[in-house]
Amino acid sequence: MLTVAVVYPDVLSTYGDSGNALVLRARAQVRGIASTVIECRFGESLPHADIYLIGGGEDGPQRAACDYLRRDGSLGRRIDDGAHVLAVCAGFQILGASFEVGAGEIYQGLDLLPVVTTRGTQRSVGDLVVRVGSELLVGFENHGGVSTMSGGGALGEVVSGFGNDGRVDGASAPGVTATYAHGPVLALNPWLADEILARAVGYQLEPYASVADDLHLERCRALGALS
Repeated sequence: MLTVAVVYPDVLSTYGDSGNALVLRARAQVRGIASTVIECRFGESLPHADIYLIGGGEDGPQRAACDYLRRDGSLGRRIDDGAHVLAVCAGFQILGASFEVGAGEIYQGLDLLPVVTTRGTQRSVGDLVVRVGSELLVGFENHGGVSTMSGGGALGEVVSGFGNDGRVDGASAPGVTATYAHGPVLALNPWLADEILARAVGYQLEPYASVADDLHLERCRALGALS
């Protein structure tokens, strides 16, 4: 049984990020993979799961969520044991070494990614397109952070929008996929949903063509991302 855990959806689900769980469950089901989705409410201990979803949130909930995850202390161990984390926006920042909130307050992250996030001079709001290998990731970003990675490891190169720093977006590391793209991002990018599923089950999935692929293609065209 594949278990997908939505982490603190009551405080970290800006722009419907918890909807990523529905996408994973649906795309698992069409391939005959039994799965279940559980919600870990704010302040609860992390359950055992194969995939953890951490979404976006405002400054206050982000700090509080980071405190509880640090206190719980099990997320890093779950990654080491083979679980995969999809982190979006504030969730991405939480996984880093530190992030800046409010008026210059530096907050300690979980230090699971070599990322430091500071406040930008202006907020990044709008459509985001990222080239990830041979694929295009599309979504919507709304954040005030600038995320700097040490040693590389970004998810992909920004085609349009801002992402981490105007050049790259997110992070890709063993057990972690991170991005600034809301949407929910897996509904807009079925190829990424399948990549995460494949990592969780440990084998390559059979292709599954659906209307989601057509919608992704149309979104890429609408944003001028296809030559």
